[in-house]
Amino acid sequence: MFGDLFEEDFSFISNNQCGKGKKSKPRDTEPPAPREFTNLSGIKNQGGTCYLNSLLQTLLFTPEFREALFSLGPEELGTLDDISKPDAKVRIIPLQLQRLFAQLLLLDQQAASTTDLTESFGWNSNEEMRQHDVQELNRILFSALETSLVGTSGHDIINRLYHGIVVNQIVCKECKNVSERQEDFLDLTVAVKGVAGLEEALWNMYVEEEYFENDNLYRCGACDKLVEASKTELDDSEYMYELFSVIIHKGGCYGGHYHVYIRDVDELGNWQLQEEESNTVEDKVLRDTENAKEVENPLAVLKGILSEEESKQMPVDQLGQKLLEKKGMSWNKKYRKQYGALRKYLQNHPQVFQFSPDENKVGLKEKYHKLPFKSDSQGQDLQSPPQKNNVQWNLEKTSTTLRDSSAGCHWFDLNDSKVQPIKEKDIEKQFQGKESAYMLFYRKSQLKRPPEARGNPRYQIPEHLLNEMNAANTELQKKRAECDSASHGIDLHLHLSSCYKFHNGALHPSFTWKESIVDLTIDRRRTLGDLRQSVFQMLESWEGDMILSIAKPLPAGLHLYHSLDGDELTLDGIGLADGADIFVWNGKEVGGTKVLTGPDHEPVIVNVLRLAEYNEGGKGQDFTESQHIIPCSTELGALRRALAPSGGIILKNGSGLGKDTKNWEVLPEEDMRETVKSVGLTDGCSILILDSHDQSLVNVSNGNLTAFTYDISWLQVKNFCRTDAEEKQVKITTTIETVMSDIKIKAIQELQLEEELANDSCLRPVSGNGKLLSPVPEDYTVKEAELKMGSLLGLCHGKSPTSTQLFLYFIVGSDQHTGPEMEIVVEETASVRECLNLMLEKSGLSGDNWHLRRLDWCYEAGEALSQENATLKELNVCRGDTLVLTEGKLPPKGFLKIPIWWYKPLNHMEHQENARDQVNGVTCKMEALEVSPAGEYVQTDMGLCYAGSIEITGEASLEDLKIQAMTLPCCQEQIIPLPAFLRAWTVESKRPGKLLRNNKQQLNEYKLAARVEICIEPLQKEENLGPHELLLRVQMGIPGQRDYYHSTDLVWDISKECTTGALRQRVASHYCLPVDKIEIAKYFPEKFEWLPISSWTQQISKRKRKKKQESLQSAPYHLKDGDIIGVKNLLLDDTKDFSTVRDDVGKEKQRQLALEKKKSRQAERLQNHIFSEEKVNIKHRKPEVALSINVGVFR
Repeated sequence: MFGDLFEEDFSFISNNQCGKGKKSKPRDTEPPAPREFTNLSGIKNQGGTCYLNSLLQTLLFTPEFREALFSLGPEELGTLDDISKPDAKVRIIPLQLQRLFAQLLLLDQQAASTTDLTESFGWNSNEEMRQHDVQELNRILFSALETSLVGTSGHDIINRLYHGIVVNQIVCKECKNVSERQEDFLDLTVAVKGVAGLEEALWNMYVEEEYFENDNLYRCGACDKLVEASKTELDDSEYMYELFSVIIHKGGCYGGHYHVYIRDVDELGNWQLQEEESNTVEDKVLRDTENAKEVENPLAVLKGILSEEESKQMPVDQLGQKLLEKKGMSWNKKYRKQYGALRKYLQNHPQVFQFSPDENKVGLKEKYHKLPFKSDSQGQDLQSPPQKNNVQWNLEKTSTTLRDSSAGCHWFDLNDSKVQPIKEKDIEKQFQGKESAYMLFYRKSQLKRPPEARGNPRYQIPEHLLNEMNAANTELQKKRAECDSASHGIDLHLHLSSCYKFHNGALHPSFTWKESIVDLTIDRRRTLGDLRQSVFQMLESWEGDMILSIAKPLPAGLHLYHSLDGDELTLDGIGLADGADIFVWNGKEVGGTKVLTGPDHEPVIVNVLRLAEYNEGGKGQDFTESQHIIPCSTELGALRRALAPSGGIILKNGSGLGKDTKNWEVLPEEDMRETVKSVGLTDGCSILILDSHDQSLVNVSNGNLTAFTYDISWLQVKNFCRTDAEEKQVKITTTIETVMSDIKIKAIQELQLEEELANDSCLRPVSGNGKLLSPVPEDYTVKEAELKMGSLLGLCHGKSPTSTQLFLYFIVGSDQHTGPEMEIVVEETASVRECLNLMLEKSGLSGDNWHLRRLDWCYEAGEALSQENATLKELNVCRGDTLVLTEGKLPPKGFLKIPIWWYKPLNHMEHQENARDQVNGVTCKMEALEVSPAGEYVQTDMGLCYAGSIEITGEASLEDLKIQAMTLPCCQEQIIPLPAFLRAWTVESKRPGKLLRNNKQQLNEYKLAARVEICIEPLQKEENLGPHELLLRVQMGIPGQRDYYHSTDLVWDISKECTTGALRQRVASHYCLPVDKIEIAKYFPEKFEWLPISSWTQQISKRKRKKKQESLQSAPYHLKDGDIIGVKNLLLDDTKDFSTVRDDVGKEKQRQLALEKKKSRQAERLQNHIFSEEKVNIKHRKPEVALSINVGVFR
């Protein structure tokens, strides 16, 4: 995701050297920062959990949810201390949520951590780094909480707080019969594109009438005929709702960032903007008056029109016409964008307007007819009761209500760890652009908060959590006090002059370093005079002046720099850092020797090299080395007189001890007056002293050494030609430009072998494990052969390949351990067929039933060399490669060799009776529980019998494949009349994967992989599925048991819609049950979880011609062919639990495996923590992964 929003900060890792006993102070030992001025706590981002943080803050600031969660005590939820107890039922998710809420309310820290909570979800580090949709999380978290709270008093917490019902009514225009249908929901999804506001979006989606007329008539159950009718959804006018949370998304559909605006209902935070308001109260009143004139209120206009009506009521349509005549503009053009539809506006003011029983006419309530209404030119009601935010207030309670309305109306922006106050008008900015409102939360306006909850974060928090937070705050205060003291304290290392002596241009301890240093800890806010006084007190026997000088340990020894002056200055003010070295002396001499201080007199360690007089490889082969300590102010002329009294040349090498000639540079005569520092000689540099008789080795014109000393070294050669004699090896002096044939001849001479051997031998590198590698062509140089100096070569029988030949290894069979590895030399222009024949001849095999394959990285037979007429060079076969001589012909070009499996689904009863493996010949039934390659337990509900393999052209049809499969021995035992009685699947992870449709379609069009496997399933009747038909396996639950009857195939046509309602209707008709008497769920075998497909999880759009319904083929269900759908008959079984005993066992094994992974991951993190590297800021689009929360079983 996500730019640099979530880059980790590793600046706390110390880079200091620890050799001097200096204490490192990593930031991770510091206590968390306290809360800021808002007194509200944020939540840390774990890498991609901003969406989770926004939802958690919303739930925290929902008083009803927070208090309902806190009402559940340990007697119902258990305790976190009992997690490790095998028989304890600990409901981890609600417990961790309680603890997190208590930390956010009471713990004095800037941001809380969600690590414990996400671990209770079963998330790993990858899940924490991946962003998901907050609405999807809201639904899944609510489902997880409901499951976690089964059997407790909070089992209905979600249903009680968030459940709603949409009632659809269809009214027959002839008999007035009303047909109702109810749909549950937890949240409402509305389309906002092209509408003026949320009110209009809700009106379009759920309130505006839909008419059945003309060609779209409705069949009335009472009339028993097609009639005209109207469809609407009942409006819940009993309650008014107010906005209190806006979750905002910034970015695109593949990533971005979430944060949330929240109204502080209980006034838990301190709302105070950073900038002071400069306008006076009078200015504000004047500004409000001007703004009021700009926005015309239609309430007064409508009341004025209705008050003039003698009949006291008029049709709604006529009211709109009267408004058009009076204002010269219709309601839709003048007011709809801000206030919504006219009828909806009238319904939202029931205290002013009164409808007739059939809701076709409207008038004023009786008390408003008694008031003489007047309107100014702007339409503002001059005598109507005061209004605020379109809410009508009672006249007698105006002053009290206005005062109370300011309570809990302050908003905050909670953006992960950061919390800041905002104005209400800032919310309006978040309904447009790329950073816009995504999810809105409302509370009933009638909900009142008790006075004791206002400004009281401890309200309704259980006693045990209060005690835990009090103890944690006490510990935090203690740590902060210790940290404050430690953060201002600095450690100084005092070096006493009495423990040092000066020689070789630097200070050296008379004893060990430890005995010569005294450590002193002092507050950096103290003065230099305080430091001097502290040193005097430590050294009671000191006499005379005391000078404190900054010292620095160098490779040559301790060196002194400037002295510290200004006793009135603080240590922080003079720049004294933690871990500084201070030398305590009289400022003149140490042990009777004058000491020169400052950077101009730093001692430098230089490596001095001279050419050896003689060596086995010849003059110039080796160097003699010695180290010298030289003050950096020394002139080069003085240095030359000291090192080469008889004269000579000095060369410098800035790269250190390397002897490559390209790094050497001659120091000319005119530089002899320069100092060591000015010519760039530093610690570790090398200088080469050449006496006068060696100067012929230097080309003075370009200042470099000649090739006489260029990369001279040696190679080792071992004799492998004589097996009856002891193997000997010799060193051969060589350079990187030496030709391999010269090395071979010299090695034969050194080994005292026959000269004729030079025509029938070669040099082969020897690997670290003693294996002889590919021979090196004799016309290669050492550099071209990529040999390292000091390498071991073997002198072996056999001619060396030329530069146009390839030396190859080959083995017979797919397993290299079953047969010996053989060698062969072929021309790189040879074809694959020619190479195959040579290998067959050498291995003593014959026949044309063989082919060649490469050896893959697993040392197994890999890619086949199918182009038998292509050359080895064209196929990128390289010197030293290993090929596998494999039995069997390759299928012709364009043909596929496909393994065929016979597939028979198993039911749960068979699994429970016999879940063990049954292996007989080539038949294998998969375990009920298996371990996937990723190390996770997965479930397989099928039996697969290997039938054999077929060779078929890619241009053949699926029907041809089925016909060939029917000829296999395993399939001939079955009675299959036609290919249409077979169903074909691809095999993926030992289970059916993709269903292959359309018997006439060519295999090439399916885009099958090179190593695809097909499983064939026999059917009882013909089948030819269309492209819009979905094949599902439905199974009815056994009443009173946690098990299912045999599964049956269900074909569902999704060409019109693939929604929850359509699937429920199809399943109900399959079992001949009413739709409202079944519950269905999709099974996820890899997680052992059932996801209910209930009515509220899919929002049913009202106006189908405008709104596209949500598809079950998208998240979170991802419905596909072969999915298992569990069904509950509510007439016989009222339990909505779809899980089985095997699911419990599988989940427990997955949980144990996750715990083991977590332990190993924590150990790996601890080991690699200090080696963490800063990540490159590149945005990658990550694959979409379904979000899930693992919940335990509580029954």
